[in-house]
Amino acid sequence: MKRSLLPLLLCLALLTTGQPAQAEGGGRPLAIRGADISSLAKSEALGGVYRDRKGRPGDALRILRDGGLNYVRLKVWVDPADGYNDKARVLAIAKRAKALGMGLLVDFHYSDAWADPGKQNKPAAWAGLTYEQLKQAVYDHTFDVLDALRRQGTTADLVQTGNELNGGLLWPDGRYDDWPGMAGLLGAAHDAVKAVSSRTKVVIHLANGGDNGLYRWWFDTAAQHGIRYDVIGLSYYPYWHGTLDAFQANLNDVATRYGKPLIVAETAYPFTTADKDGWENIITSAEPYPGHPATPAGQAALIRKVSDLVRAVPGGLGLGVFYWEATWTGVPGNGWDPADPSTGNGWENQALFDYSDRLLPAIGAIR
Repeated sequence: MKRSLLPLLLCLALLTTGQPAQAEGGGRPLAIRGADISSLAKSEALGGVYRDRKGRPGDALRILRDGGLNYVRLKVWVDPADGYNDKARVLAIAKRAKALGMGLLVDFHYSDAWADPGKQNKPAAWAGLTYEQLKQAVYDHTFDVLDALRRQGTTADLVQTGNELNGGLLWPDGRYDDWPGMAGLLGAAHDAVKAVSSRTKVVIHLANGGDNGLYRWWFDTAAQHGIRYDVIGLSYYPYWHGTLDAFQANLNDVATRYGKPLIVAETAYPFTTADKDGWENIITSAEPYPGHPATPAGQAALIRKVSDLVRAVPGGLGLGVFYWEATWTGVPGNGWDPADPSTGNGWENQALFDYSDRLLPAIGAIR
């Protein structure tokens, strides 16, 4: 198959809903217009309310879908302290999303809590395993979750075999200073994904989306060790990960250098500096990125620029954007630490719903 046809065919395979004639502000719509909603089940259980742009309460998933999104992203933890983001919760939300015609990205953290560039902690149940046993555990866990999704008629469309893998996964066995170990673990995860569904696309996801040196080092080294994947995922938070120009340069270089479709697996921006839940916000600046105030209009403008850069990736390789974390509003008890219900989330000022629980204009920017 000619490489020039690959982006088009992959886009067609991943589309799960109809598209508007054009994106907001002109140009082609992104094939994937998504949001991470991993917090939703817990928010709803604790009384969280979601309203559309007119203030009418309703199902958050339907509100997001009717606002133009066509994908959801759900993280999976192995044995979380609060029981959320486990297999059962993912299955329930996936069923609702698929019933609305939305696509599904499953994000395996291979941990009992957050996995990111600064920590890739093994699940407690896997802590004493040998390397070969650890590979089997990765395979079994990945297969178990994805096969359960398939059997309920909600097969995953995209799967991240790890979250923000700048430094590898499941430290120390799959850390950045043990590439053969990392390759074996990612190979086990890849094989499990394809054993459930050969059509599901495997995503390798890194953070620091404006750091081209990181991406070249990681994916060049991955190629040397035979790491297999279908899609490259990037996190890009403009207040942490460099300028929009640096992000654009990295997107275009990665697409050209590796010939793989790209998604922004995570991005966000604040719509206010105010706090709702009594837990200090992570981003408090009135203008976190130059020229873009922390207002609904500033949030929408920044996210529109991120979406436009993905849309402009050469060869049609920019598939889409996932907003993180769209439904993590300031609901008491739904904090960042699954083991401590007294924590807040520090992120409610970057959700896609404002402090009156109403959908924000930034959803149109993703389109």
